[in-house]
Amino acid sequence: MSETSIHPTAIVDAAAELAAGVRIGPYCVIRGKVTIGEGSELLNNVTIEGPTEIGQGNFFHTGAMIGGRTQDLKYDGEPTYLKIGDHNNFRECVTVNRATEKGGATTIGSHGNFLAYSHIAHDCIVGDHVIFSNNGTLAGHVTMGDYAILGGLTAVHQFCRIGDHAITGGCSKIVQDIPPYMIADGNPAKVRAVNTEGLRRRGFDDASIRSMKKAYQQLYRKDLNKTAALEALAELDDPSGAVAKLIEFVRSTERGVH
Repeated sequence: MSETSIHPTAIVDAAAELAAGVRIGPYCVIRGKVTIGEGSELLNNVTIEGPTEIGQGNFFHTGAMIGGRTQDLKYDGEPTYLKIGDHNNFRECVTVNRATEKGGATTIGSHGNFLAYSHIAHDCIVGDHVIFSNNGTLAGHVTMGDYAILGGLTAVHQFCRIGDHAITGGCSKIVQDIPPYMIADGNPAKVRAVNTEGLRRRGFDDASIRSMKKAYQQLYRKDLNKTAALEALAELDDPSGAVAKLIEFVRSTERGVH
């Protein structure tokens, strides 16, 4: 691992902790208690505010603003946090806010790709291997599962959930939960189909995908109420356990599902 490198024009707070191999580019600002893991790099004009904990191998492009104060108007300066995993890519002008309530944290997993101008608001929980297309936006308290994809210009209402392996179309308006494994699109969004291609890429076999397609039919094409649909789902073959996960997601919804 190479030595830590800080450009002469960068401003780094004395409270910051930089691991080996961290590279800080021109005109970057690190303010407050910020921890950055091995091999992470900030290009030019990146701002990181603390308290923020960043893992290994993260890459921050020009203009990213990470760990900024929440935009929630009821925030009154309480200590809140941002935690970021490993090997994420934050493109130009991405913004990520710390939490709102005292002791709370906004959390981002590992191996995410956050494209230009995407935004993650206060108290969100974002999983691993996610993709945010340009201008994808999460309001506060949104939960986004592993391998989920947010289409360009998609806006997600606060307290919504996006399940594992789900994908939204560009310019979608998300005001309720998107179940795992589904494609949602529209304004307001509707669930359109199973994310078949995404599941194949993630290694789901044909039997599992067939079961998920049957589950989609029960939820969205049979005109069943929620109770009857969940009973029908429980009868399906479930070789990968994906249907069981879908059932639990729908049962636990608070905002309803699209």
